[in-house]
Order: sequence, then C-alpha cells, then structure tokens
Amino acid sequence: MSIDTSLAFDRLTFDVNGVPTVVLAAGAEAAPALVFLHGAGTFHGWGFAEEWSSQFRVLIPYHPGYGESGDIEGLRDVYDIVLHYVDLFDQLGLTSDVNLVGFSLGGLIAARFAIEQKHRLRRLVLVAPAGLRVPGVDVDDLFRIPPEELAGRLVHRMETIEPFLPTDPHDVDFIVDRYRETRTTAIMMWEQPYDRVLPRWLGRVDIPTLVVWGEDDRLVPPELAPAWVGLLPSATSALFPHAGHLVLDESAAAREAVARFCAAPD
Repeated sequence: MSIDTSLAFDRLTFDVNGVPTVVLAAGAEAAPALVFLHGAGTFHGWGFAEEWSSQFRVLIPYHPGYGESGDIEGLRDVYDIVLHYVDLFDQLGLTSDVNLVGFSLGGLIAARFAIEQKHRLRRLVLVAPAGLRVPGVDVDDLFRIPPEELAGRLVHRMETIEPFLPTDPHDVDFIVDRYRETRTTAIMMWEQPYDRVLPRWLGRVDIPTLVVWGEDDRLVPPELAPAWVGLLPSATSALFPHAGHLVLDESAAAREAVARFCAAPD
C-alpha cells in the first residue's frame, strides 16, 4: 500500500556513494534549512512537516533501507547512516547553519551526526530520540512487540494513525515495505539497541538543542528526557500532553515549538 502524504513536497534524487537516495523538499530554496531525519517507519508520511515549509527549506531524506531510498550494501550500524548523511549534506550544499530535527531512530542518527558534524548545525531538535540507556528507565524491546500492538503503541489517539494503516490486513505492499524497514532497523540495533557513543561524546554538542517528547509515549519513555538534557550542554526539554510517540503528528503545540526554536535568533 502506498499513500501519498507528501503532496506539498518535491522529490529530489541523489547518488550517495552508490546508494540511490530520495529527498523530499518543500519551501523556498533561499529559506533557512531544516532537515528532518525520520524514525524506523515511514508509512505515516510527512503531513506534520508541511507547515514548517512556510518558514524553512524543509528537507526530508529517506534513510538507506527505508521508503524510496536504496539499501547500503554491507550496512552494519548507525554510523554507516551518519557517513551517508555527511556525503548527502555535501551534495546539498549544507555546510553551515542547518537546523537538524531527528525523530526516534532519526534522533539517534541526528545526535551521532551532531557529535561529529556540529560545525554544520545551527540548532538541533531531538524528538523522542532512541538509543540512550538510563538506569531505572525500562524501554521495551521494539522487536518483541507483537505487530498487531505496535500501531497502538505509537499514538495517544488511534485516529491519528488509522488513515495510514491498510484496510486489508494482507496488503502485500504494506507488509513488504514494513518488513524491509524493520529488517534495516534490526541490522543496526538488534544486538546493540543502546548506543555506546552517546554518553561519552554528547558533551561535544554545545549548540542549542531542544528535546521534545509526548507525555503518553509508550514506545520510548519520556522519563529518558532528563538524561538527554543532562548530557547536552545547551539543551532544554519540552513535554507535550495528549501525544504519544508520534508527538509531531499528534500535537500542533509540539510542531509549533520546533518551528519557534529553529527560528529563534542566536
């Protein structure tokens, strides 16, 4: 199943070290850049990001192994994706003053990217980021959650996600797409769901950072937010009620907070 949820976006294609990579783009080319790195699933689309295009040049690349992008042969871990984005940023001319927003798995990728490439970034937003292990905070193993339960774990209100779910439970295209994206995630995170680099090196990321979470997140607990803020020298957090893991889809206030933070003067 394929649902066009990106009517406001142009489709750009790049060859990144042999990997066909699709980037969705909206907004004036001269506007400040806002790059959004998605999570481990792409089926719910990018409608939440369309309003950002009135202020920013919004760029949404599909990670290798997800959505419309090709696969990285020999993919091993998140760092391969980070290097992929170093090359893509070069091709896009994103050398400085980039607002980088990463969600869930994309939050982990964005944090790792910022550790090495902070000179390119103006502001960093981490939305329910994955990958940080905090004593006393239990995080369910994504790969042990029954598929029939996962959609409900993503949201506070099922009506948020229902338009993007297939009406036929045997929809082959939807099943194949989800299998491919789950497999790519598993390659990177099955054996090591927690990133060992983050606790040691996040202190390098001294650019202004906003950590965003849905109060009802039942996938990546909001209790992790203080640990992220504690490791990032210039971070603040914002918690939004009546929103689950897909906080940007469910909370207009969260979307507005991201735009306001990225547009704020230095």
